[in-house]
Amino acid sequence: MKKLIYSVVALLAMWSCSDDDNVTAKPDIDITGEVTNVVQVKADLTVSLSTDKACYKPGETVTFTATGTIPADAKVRYRNGSEVVDEQAAGGQTWTWTAPDADFTGYLVDVYRTEGDGSETVLGTIGVDVSSDWTRFPRYGFVATFDASKTADGVIEQEMAFLNRCHINGVQFQDWHNKHHWPLGGTREQLDEVYKDIANRDVYTSVIKKYIDVQHSYGMKTMFYNLCFGALSDAAQDGVKEEWYLFKDTGHGTKDSHDLPDGWKSDIYLVDPENKEWQQYIADRNDDVYANFDFDGYQIDQLGDRGTLYNYYGGNANLQRGYESFVKAMKERHPSKRLVMNAVSNYGQYSIAQGDVDFLYTELWGGEDQFSDLRDIVHNNELYGRHELQTVFAAYMNYTKADGQGEFNTPGVLLTDAVMFALGGSHLELGDHMLCKEYFPNNNLTMTQELKDAIVRYYDFMTAYQNLLRGGGSEVAAEVSSTSDVKVAAWPPAIGNVVTFARQLDGRKVVHLLNFMDADNLSWRDMNGTMPEPRLVEGLPLTMKATAKVNRIWVATPDALGGAVQELPFKQAGGEVTFTLPSLKYWTMIVIE
Repeated sequence: MKKLIYSVVALLAMWSCSDDDNVTAKPDIDITGEVTNVVQVKADLTVSLSTDKACYKPGETVTFTATGTIPADAKVRYRNGSEVVDEQAAGGQTWTWTAPDADFTGYLVDVYRTEGDGSETVLGTIGVDVSSDWTRFPRYGFVATFDASKTADGVIEQEMAFLNRCHINGVQFQDWHNKHHWPLGGTREQLDEVYKDIANRDVYTSVIKKYIDVQHSYGMKTMFYNLCFGALSDAAQDGVKEEWYLFKDTGHGTKDSHDLPDGWKSDIYLVDPENKEWQQYIADRNDDVYANFDFDGYQIDQLGDRGTLYNYYGGNANLQRGYESFVKAMKERHPSKRLVMNAVSNYGQYSIAQGDVDFLYTELWGGEDQFSDLRDIVHNNELYGRHELQTVFAAYMNYTKADGQGEFNTPGVLLTDAVMFALGGSHLELGDHMLCKEYFPNNNLTMTQELKDAIVRYYDFMTAYQNLLRGGGSEVAAEVSSTSDVKVAAWPPAIGNVVTFARQLDGRKVVHLLNFMDADNLSWRDMNGTMPEPRLVEGLPLTMKATAKVNRIWVATPDALGGAVQELPFKQAGGEVTFTLPSLKYWTMIVIE
């Protein structure tokens, strides 16, 4: 089916997709090639797919459920990248598949049929993550309300079913606790059935336990939230000592504090996270938590750069050093539990990474509000984490718009997710509602059905292609151009351009095209929800530098065909490869093998 023409001398060239490795074809070597016959793919996405878990261990049984009519001649195909690893006839509305033995691998599963002319019609798709450890490819979500409304039949189940459909494999429990210094509602021996959180909202112990049970049934892991250094105004009666606090003066006259609204329980007063007695105290309180709730770990928080602070004895406090010490102390006390720590505006991230955290979590603010900042943070985190720790962004969309009631702006959300995912990060945004403020219970903005449907496709895409998106490799230059009037330019983003970002890994070059042609600003926050929907570009002619033999070019996008693979015809000559991109809406990924 494929017609390949190569000069004899081309066989002497070793293939490398990298454009920044300073390797240039010698003048007397002319690599030429052509692929013309590829299967044409179209979509009729009338079949919705779901799985029984958010992620699977190697060899585990995956159960699929389909909604919609599946033709008798349809097949189910399982792909890792472009490689078909398994295929079977589609039999009925439910079926099972044994996950392959390869660990930490993503798959795109599609139900399709072959037409009389040899083309394929994709009917439905879904991503599958086969990973024995969720922190290798974290897709982090949250829950933030635990009151009586969550005791109604089916509420929690419905919320978690949506998170499962988005393959959320870890869930942060925000504002679930009684007090920062005494998180448990009640005592280890006697829990309160209902208690108040910091904002004096009701928290039902039974709701917390049900959330944990339902999440565990989907294979999700659960993380309880708390600061590393928070104490309320009544902390002394609970055993917190004055000598543990952080102060704004050398004479321990004024405690550092985080002020909260009137009507809440208390402001939060900061203790020194490096203080060994405090570490022991809060680890004891965590013992109480773990004894009563089946949490899988601790989501540690901080409050960013606090300026110059002092300990009780007048010495300079070193918060960044304290974060590393605190993380190590928590791991030593509970070695089987997972740890994640927030780096507010990436403050202290290097020190946190030297502790024993399972991935790097960065909360973004106004100082990091540009799309270009996202790449810088991912790049730095890769260095801090020795290329072993993934990046999760806590990043709040349509922040100003969320001061009132309304709906999320779909183009703003999708463009931000496209950039984050293409760069190799993920986005904490999905929970019992979609996140719009740092106060996680705020649900002023709602998701339209259009956004819900699109988000499912984006999380399918991030899951299915996780090895290409988050599997390492090195950043390289793309060197892509077009003969059309569409301006294609290298990173960083610019309004009016299609922007490229590329990585080289495992003998493949992965090039992302991100559509900023109609963007009204370059802030990922889309503060007021004004980011316009980008125009759809179809049939875009592209030329890319390629100084060694190209075997295959394929593309995939969450914006078309349910993310399914489309192999492309191409020509190679003169150190370049030319092909036509089928479509670009927000984001299309090109893979050159």
